[in-house]
This record gives sequence, C-alpha cells and structure tokens, in this order.
Amino acid sequence: MSESINIDRSSSKSEKYEQLIPQILALVKGESNRVAILATVSAVLHEAFDFFWTGFYLVEGSELIVGPFQGLVACLRIQKGKGVCGSAWENEQSIIVPDVYKYPGHIACSALSQSEIVIPLISDSGKVLGVLDIDSTELDAFDDVDRNNLEKLCIHRGKIL
Repeated sequence: MSESINIDRSSSKSEKYEQLIPQILALVKGESNRVAILATVSAVLHEAFDFFWTGFYLVEGSELIVGPFQGLVACLRIQKGKGVCGSAWENEQSIIVPDVYKYPGHIACSALSQSEIVIPLISDSGKVLGVLDIDSTELDAFDDVDRNNLEKLCIHRGKIL
C-alpha cells in the first residue's frame, strides 16, 4: 500500500509542522519496528521541507551508528561528545547550529552542509536512544519552530520513536 503526505507547500514552516505531525503519527500508529518508524519519519521530513540530509543516529555502546536517513552518504560512526550529534547525545539536549563551520569540533560529513539541528531521542526511562540529525545547505536554516516541533516527535518519553 502506498502512503502519501498532504501539506500545503505555501504554508509557513509552523503550519507545515502542524499539518505533518498528525500525519506522521497516523503513518506509524501501531508500528512496533523502530527502523520502519525512523525510516518513515526521515522520509516525510526530508520530502516536506526539502532538507539536505535528514536521518537518525542510534546509540550502540559508546558510539552513534548511522540509522535510517535520506540524503547523501553520511558518517557511519560518531563518538559520544563529538560533533553536534555526539554533543546532543552527551548533554541530552537539542542543538541548533546556524553555521556548522563556527561550531567547535564539527564533523563535516559533507562540505555542502551549512547549518544543522540535532534532537535527542529519549526513551520513557529517560535514556537517549539516538538522535535526529537534519542538515541544510543554507546558513541559519533552523530555529525554535523546528526545535519545538521536532522535539514533539523525539522527546516524548517513548510514545513514537
């Protein structure tokens, strides 16, 4: 069965999230396989916002391992505390980076990436399971609208991701 997402492309960013989140919830409702859920979420966000790279890194031991994503080939492993993703994991907080080249310790998986947002995936027990990483080819592409809405998907104590 083919699924589709319906959004008004002329809507504001905030309105797009308001339209998307219920549709994402409906798509993954009843699904227990985390890979299927993460693949669906990354595909929907990537398509809806035309992001450069949209995907997940999952905690495995002391590293983040690349998970389902949309975009160019990415770094396969990131150590805890390293780069934006590793820092979001270590600090258990979302990070918005307006210019990745001004972020100390940024890991450049692609020279085309200019700005980034990373949201930790937090389980119902409060443990970080991974991170949602989104990159843009534009500087300062992410703001609190993105952070607040993406946190609704990722930091909800285990309800979806």
